[in-house]
Amino acid sequence: MRRGAVATPVTNAAPQTASSRASSRTQRVVSGMRPTGRLHLGHLVGALGNWVPLQSQYECYYFVADWHALTSDFADTSPLVSYAYENVADWIGAGLDPERSTFFVQSLVPEHAELYLLLSMVVPVPWLERVPTYKEQQETLKDKDLSSIGFLGYPLLQTADVAIYDANFVPVGGDQVAHLELAREVVRRFNNLFGDVLVEPLPLLTNYDRLPGLDGDKKMSKSLGNTIHLSDSADEVTKKVMRMYTDPKRVRADIPGTVEGNPVFTYHEAFNPNTAQVEEFKARYRTGKVGDVEVKTALAHALNAHLDPIRERRAAALARPGQLHEMLVEGSRRARLVAAETMARVRDAMRIVYR
Repeated sequence: MRRGAVATPVTNAAPQTASSRASSRTQRVVSGMRPTGRLHLGHLVGALGNWVPLQSQYECYYFVADWHALTSDFADTSPLVSYAYENVADWIGAGLDPERSTFFVQSLVPEHAELYLLLSMVVPVPWLERVPTYKEQQETLKDKDLSSIGFLGYPLLQTADVAIYDANFVPVGGDQVAHLELAREVVRRFNNLFGDVLVEPLPLLTNYDRLPGLDGDKKMSKSLGNTIHLSDSADEVTKKVMRMYTDPKRVRADIPGTVEGNPVFTYHEAFNPNTAQVEEFKARYRTGKVGDVEVKTALAHALNAHLDPIRERRAAALARPGQLHEMLVEGSRRARLVAAETMARVRDAMRIVYR
């Protein structure tokens, strides 16, 4: 990802509720990731690369969404905790700093579940069924049982994850705005019923929505096996790049090729800082004056140069498992203090406080 890429606030949304409380402190960003496997370049471009610069602008809370992982992977939970630690090591590798952001585990802050339950009392089921990714995920993950209440309620738990920290902003790609709009609707409905209690979050639009897979699929996904993992060695990265999908009509190097929609060039634009080289490759490719091997070799070099420091920091974090554990426990403790304040306010507004 190009340096200096930052998320952009959506400024045409309606004002936040509970604004006086939210504006009295540093603005807060909340986001999380499901620990369902090793992180790949899609996560780096779509999330981590945008999370990093936010640390210098906002009070950031980043969490391991282990309960969310159960919505699709409940049949085998054995790798969940190890994935959680590996994913957090990837966060550190990508440049996230636990001294500047709060890292925590969703299930270590049970207030998330309480707010989710209370919100579920006031949200109509059709609101959840109309979320675009509800049917999309059912089509994509046909090998998994997604008929559970947990999967249907996934967007509502996301709402609780954000609202419980009075988040001002949530970093999202363009295809995720509908999710956040549901959260905003839920917050508005709750506040209409019980008063000015929760903050209505705004989206921070990220610079890249999705990175295409190595096979040319529109999305890089572990389920499709078309990924480059942040933990892949330099040799593994090079081998994967050399097998990448390009222009299928170009059977020889002297045949003019198509750059648009070609994943090799999409990756060059995202990861190769030598823009002059990228533009030269494009011109030569379009006129049949460069072969795929030369273009891919340069891409592999650029990718490994980008990933080398990430791999180094990742390995250093994993070499200290005790510190990783303590960092998540302490971060969860701090997060829970904030969540407890919100839940006290929610219970009071709903008049379910027993004194």
